[in-house]
Amino acid sequence: MSRRSGILEFAVLGLLRESPMHGYELRKRLNTSLGVFRAFSYGSLYPCLKTLVANGWLTEEPGSAPEDARAASLAGRRAKIVYRLTTAGKEHFEQLLAHTGPDAWEDEHFAARFAFFGQTSRDVRMRVLEGRRSRLEERLEKMRASLARSRDRLDDYTLELQRHGMESVEREVRWLNELIESERAGRDQRNGTAAHDTSGEAGGLPRHRGGTRPDPSDDTAK
Repeated sequence: MSRRSGILEFAVLGLLRESPMHGYELRKRLNTSLGVFRAFSYGSLYPCLKTLVANGWLTEEPGSAPEDARAASLAGRRAKIVYRLTTAGKEHFEQLLAHTGPDAWEDEHFAARFAFFGQTSRDVRMRVLEGRRSRLEERLEKMRASLARSRDRLDDYTLELQRHGMESVEREVRWLNELIESERAGRDQRNGTAAHDTSGEAGGLPRHRGGTRPDPSDDTAK
């Protein structure tokens, strides 16, 4: 499995953990909610769905509205297939969520992981954020060293492009610092006022404090 197809499988499982969906709705959510997947097409999505079904992580069901099925039949079209996460699929997704290795820090994978931080435990969120920050700090150091070596040989436009790239990385490092501090502040607050709460649903960011979300996995197929 390629890294990109693995990221797509992760995102599909995560979206279906929220609720069952048909293929078009999944594609729409991938495009609008997860910017990293804007380039994906039906040609990528449906082989992924078939693989997940074959692995026992999803089930295929006909659309729930009878009138939709009748309309599709009269028009000579196939009824929409709804994809639902199975119990095994939920368990597999939770294993993927718990992974904090170096691939979780890379650009595309990190974007997908961050999109599902609301379903991720606090400790895992912290490890992924700190790993991503370390990866970017290494990248920034290499960029600075490269710029120092080649500055005299670059024209003004190439030099400006290099600076722009460095500034983008610096901005993300600052953003990660803020997220990490928010996670730590949330953890410190919990230790003082709600040490019994160990769920991953109430995130470390301020907007999530004081609230709990229902577990969408209750809607999985057995």
